Amino acid sequence: MKLIFIGTSHGVPEPDRRCSSCLLEVNGCYYIIDMGTQVVDDLKKRGISMENIRLVICSHSHGDHTDGLISFVDLLNWYFKTADPLILLPDSRLIPPLRAWITATEGKPPRDGLRIETFREGAVFEDENLQIRAVRTKHCEFSYAFLIESGGKKVFFTNDLCRPSVDFPQAAFDLEPELLVCEAAHFSPEDCLPFFEKTKAKKVLFTHVNDKRWAEVLSRQLAEPHPYELGLPLTGLK
Repeated sequence: MKLIFIGTSHGVPEPDRRCSSCLLEVNGCYYIIDMGTQVVDDLKKRGISMENIRLVICSHSHGDHTDGLISFVDLLNWYFKTADPLILLPDSRLIPPLRAWITATEGKPPRDGLRIETFREGAVFEDENLQIRAVRTKHCEFSYAFLIESGGKKVFFTNDLCRPSVDFPQAAFDLEPELLVCEAAHFSPEDCLPFFEKTKAKKVLFTHVNDKRWAEVLSRQLAEPHPYELGLPLTGLK
């Protein structure tokens, strides 16, 4: 399993970072977690075929995690007609606006075959490459962390949290993922450190980073020793 961080910014894009999106590659198939930016542009630059996208799943409905859906669904509807990804959304209220946008711009309803569905806590997706479990958090009305399992490895995405002391997912401790991907926008990164050690993860990556608020704290934490490898992918921090 390979992780490609398309966007790691906080609620708004920065000059060198886009809003939240992560691409998982397994055996030539691709799975997208969150779509807060124009992911299709990135896929084209990387030479990734839309036909190889198996899944799009959004952790919650905030725009910095979903705004890229409009262009993605629009292109699926009229251009990439042989692509058939499953789009899983946490709130059914997101679906009518997507369909209405297509109807308004194309002058007719979306084509048959567009698969846009909702999910709830528990097992939400499985194919021959990976399995995904959603874990409820308290960031907003419908928000979820994700456990990804593939090839005997486990990756846990906290996605957006209220704050670690309130809703850091117990599943991250119980399931002992090798890699933990944690947000760093809504609270100090220092608040997370006691929880990281309890997960027994071998590597921890901060994403969804608010470097305007936490640059000094993050730089210090990256320089200090930890019982796990601590990293900061594609953030532009110096």
